[in-house]
Amino acid sequence: MKYIYMLVILFTLSACSSTATEKSNENKANYNENSPGNKQNASQTSSGYFAKDEGKLSTHDSAIAYEMCAKVLDDYYKAIWNGTDIDLDAFIENDNLKRYTQKKIQSQHDLYAEFNNKVENIKIGDKKVEFTDDKDGGYLYLKLPVEINMTTGSRGEVTEFLVRNIKGKLFIVDWYSGTKDSYDFTVRGENQTINNPDIWNDGEWVKKLDSKMEM
Repeated sequence: MKYIYMLVILFTLSACSSTATEKSNENKANYNENSPGNKQNASQTSSGYFAKDEGKLSTHDSAIAYEMCAKVLDDYYKAIWNGTDIDLDAFIENDNLKRYTQKKIQSQHDLYAEFNNKVENIKIGDKKVEFTDDKDGGYLYLKLPVEINMTTGSRGEVTEFLVRNIKGKLFIVDWYSGTKDSYDFTVRGENQTINNPDIWNDGEWVKKLDSKMEM
């Protein structure tokens, strides 16, 4: 009888230990998902900015597109003036546009780094957002006036973006800042009309731009 009682006690202790372990694992999982450092926006994660509908783009994606463009502008100005890193893969899918943007950042950094004037924050004014439908699922046009607040003074610039849904994620497919004497102003030209979401797929146009970039 003593032997049977010992088996029952051991079985009971084992069951309690197993239950405690399961609860501990469950608590760890809940902490990982809900702790402040790990919370993520429902539409934005570390792997990108997601469209409301994986198969199409619509005006319902305007808020996420704006969030993405505001973030890339903040990273962009800090990369130029502060020398910080920018992850263009999170915002741009097209290799031609990505390469051009990298060149633009490097050129502007080389121009302004000597002033040692750092970007503290940016403030975006009244934005303009429009949706245009086309055969490839449509695109969003965003026009964002930005005030760049720096260690000393501030400066303003207006930037235009085109955004598409590419395999369920939002990506910038064109990006132009036409401020006088800016990189885009000098290389792409002044008073550009930003309404062609496929422009960076135009090989001849890209070649002409490459030649200007090398000058």
